[in-house]
Amino acid sequence: MVDLRANPFYLDDKGVAWVQETLASMTDEEKIGQLFCPIGGNTEENYLKGFVEEFKPGAMLYRPMPAAEVQKTHRLIQETSRIPLLFGANLESGGNGICADGTYFSRPMGVAASDDPVNAYRLGAIAGKEAQAVGCNWAFSPICDLDLNFRNPITNVRTFGTDQDRIIRFVKEQLKGLKEYGVAAAVKHFPGDGVDDRDQHLAVTVNSLSVEEYDASYGAIWQEVVNAGTLSIMVGHIMQPAYSKYFNPDLKDEDILPASMSKELLQGLLRGKLGFNGMLVTDATPMIGFNTPLPRREAIPTAIAAGCDMILFNKDIREDYQFIRDALADGRLTWERVDEAVTRTLAMKAAMGLPEMKAAGTLVPGPEALSVVGCAEHLAQARECADKAVTLVKDTQSLLPISPEKYKKIRLYLLEDRVGGGFKDGEGATGKMKKKLEDEGFEVTLFDYSKPDFYEMFEGGVADIKSKFDLAVYVACIDTASNQSVRRIDWVHLMAADAPWFVNDVPALFVSLANPYHLVDAPMIKTFINAYTPTEEVLDQVVDKLMGRSEFKGVNPVDPFCGVWGAKF
Repeated sequence: MVDLRANPFYLDDKGVAWVQETLASMTDEEKIGQLFCPIGGNTEENYLKGFVEEFKPGAMLYRPMPAAEVQKTHRLIQETSRIPLLFGANLESGGNGICADGTYFSRPMGVAASDDPVNAYRLGAIAGKEAQAVGCNWAFSPICDLDLNFRNPITNVRTFGTDQDRIIRFVKEQLKGLKEYGVAAAVKHFPGDGVDDRDQHLAVTVNSLSVEEYDASYGAIWQEVVNAGTLSIMVGHIMQPAYSKYFNPDLKDEDILPASMSKELLQGLLRGKLGFNGMLVTDATPMIGFNTPLPRREAIPTAIAAGCDMILFNKDIREDYQFIRDALADGRLTWERVDEAVTRTLAMKAAMGLPEMKAAGTLVPGPEALSVVGCAEHLAQARECADKAVTLVKDTQSLLPISPEKYKKIRLYLLEDRVGGGFKDGEGATGKMKKKLEDEGFEVTLFDYSKPDFYEMFEGGVADIKSKFDLAVYVACIDTASNQSVRRIDWVHLMAADAPWFVNDVPALFVSLANPYHLVDAPMIKTFINAYTPTEEVLDQVVDKLMGRSEFKGVNPVDPFCGVWGAKF
């Protein structure tokens, strides 16, 4: 049973009536539609009208587009749909999660490194304000995972780190910021990512903690999330074998399912022990972690039957809808369970005030609201966060601060995916860093990745290197990304030509603008800085601190030494 008057819905008589009357008025196809959140791509008016009329989705998500285009698209869909939609976005790092021209405030780990809960609130508030401006009302954030495994390629800077007390404080502040601007959260990724070293986009991953270990860590965090009145939770394709067997001792190892399809984890742990009464949405179902435990024709209805209320994204949307119809026809899924799922989604919408906004025509504001997107105030707050976040991990060679008088000739090394990160003009971090160092009076030479110097690799010795430069500066922009099995430094494959073999003769410093764990591959570097977020605001703060104009204030939210012998020296 769904308690519409309890946490997190807290509906009054009017809200309860809207949920009950709307459910009673819905056709079977409308109910099935409420079970799905497809991803949008096409923004053409006639296509969108036809899509909404055919599929009647309960929610949708668009990847970041220019704010004006997002707003126009959201407005058209809301006006076309009889029932107001949830419009989701990955608002993990700011308004850039929905608007291509939005504010990239900070990766969550950068916020954690600032050690200031105000920045966690601002992360939510800036994302919420800019999302609200374009009619986006559902944030797939905060992330409350623990980054316990430095080899995990997907958690990393998307998390608040490893300190669960800080995670709890910062998640709750981020929730406050989102809620202030009418954006509901889908906290993720239940039961908790970051133990395994794999990505659920590529395989079912495993939270392998014991029941006792889980209760003392992830369980404590999720209990706070539930108590905070969170309206929805995103369920990952992540196994938690200890709790699956706790609630079902007869369960065989080979029959354990990821949380997105697990009655034990959804009904026993999340709804039962943790007491969550809100809406559950799966993580993206095109992920391999969702598609391999069961055939998709079984996985889609199994997720709903197990307790998820909404399916995120599709492979073939018509096929996925038919999988639900087929399961209802043969009894694998009941209409009673569908009604319960739809009730939770409607209750969430009622708790957000969407029916009243639909009636008043205010679900999506006018073009004048776009002035907040990427505004000067938000960028100033991003700079403040960056100032507090940039972290000096070590400087055992007493290199800092640097100056042209001490190190005139700099060799600059690029370690990135050849992408621009948060640099909107398309210029990568190295290009930005080169100009900034040259503006400080240094002579900067880029390592040529298109044609590594054969002579330097096999014939040039120490004297040759010392004649060419006084200081090596490594700038890494290897950002976390889905669908990749590893996020590590990939040195030039011929004799690791760009690796710092010369550190005992020419000093080197390393700046990571994303992944904080590069000391695992470069433990010989004696001056190491973590900056967590690849934006111009962060890079400006890095340069100020390198030059000694600003002190390093950041704290380590994780162990940047990765337990590697010698990395601290």
